[in-house]
Amino acid sequence: MITRINKLQIELPKPKNPDANAAAAVQELLGGKFGEMSTLNNYMFQSFAFRQKRKLKPFYDLVASITAEEFGHVELVSNTINLMIHGTTFPGDPNIAPMQNGKDKRNSYHFIDTDQTAKPFDSMGAGWNGASNVFSSGNLVLDLLHNFFLECGARTHKMRVYEMTDNPVAREMIGYLLVRGGVHVMAYAKALEIATGVDMTKMLPIPNLDNAKFETARKFEAEGSHRKLYTFSANDYKDVAMIWKGDHPLQGGQLEVIQGTPPGGPIPDLPPIPETFAPGISEEDFKEIAKRLQRSAGI
Repeated sequence: MITRINKLQIELPKPKNPDANAAAAVQELLGGKFGEMSTLNNYMFQSFAFRQKRKLKPFYDLVASITAEEFGHVELVSNTINLMIHGTTFPGDPNIAPMQNGKDKRNSYHFIDTDQTAKPFDSMGAGWNGASNVFSSGNLVLDLLHNFFLECGARTHKMRVYEMTDNPVAREMIGYLLVRGGVHVMAYAKALEIATGVDMTKMLPIPNLDNAKFETARKFEAEGSHRKLYTFSANDYKDVAMIWKGDHPLQGGQLEVIQGTPPGGPIPDLPPIPETFAPGISEEDFKEIAKRLQRSAGI
């Protein structure tokens, strides 16, 4: 089971201006081949299909705990996109075309198919496809090797999108995910070394550019986030510590397993967008709803 916490993994800054075209690029980090929908669903279905969970428990605990973190990454990228798009259009009489600013943006789905929010598609609007993007062979080494590759591909795309936009919301999110993705690729490398004897860490980083080169990644590394692996469980998945241990192979410092979750930050409370009829609840409607809730509660 998954316990859901009403927080993002980090606090996102409030944008000063809308940036819908940059949000379209960020969509690749959500619904692209190497996006967070892919990392979440690859690890999730591998954890469901994992054989000999008790005998190979450290490896199962690794995949299962990273699965839970990836749900939060999907949530984080989605909220980033939501914040970046908001403010592109304006309220007004439908005859003055209050959504006219949306027609020339790169991804018109954001303005027609959603209420200016994220959906599981890539930067060109192609929907995420689990049939082609999920790999779950059942072979431990092959799945770990695939996950190592997947994290390296995800890192590459994050670096490229970072270089495409200076939007502060996008860059804050990408800086954090570069660090957390670095944890995951290192964890899979260490798991492969235990399983095969091959030191995959000698290949890292891929691409060969340190996270410290990215301004918004530096503070998360300064906090030691690159050395922490979270279980996302109060009591389970403790045997991941049999893999995530010792010194960090690239930057030094003791690796640490945290039983639980990061402190997190608030989830943005998106304001209404009257021109998209969202949420479609007027002040009068709200007052009636409040009365019904009070009656239901016996107040």
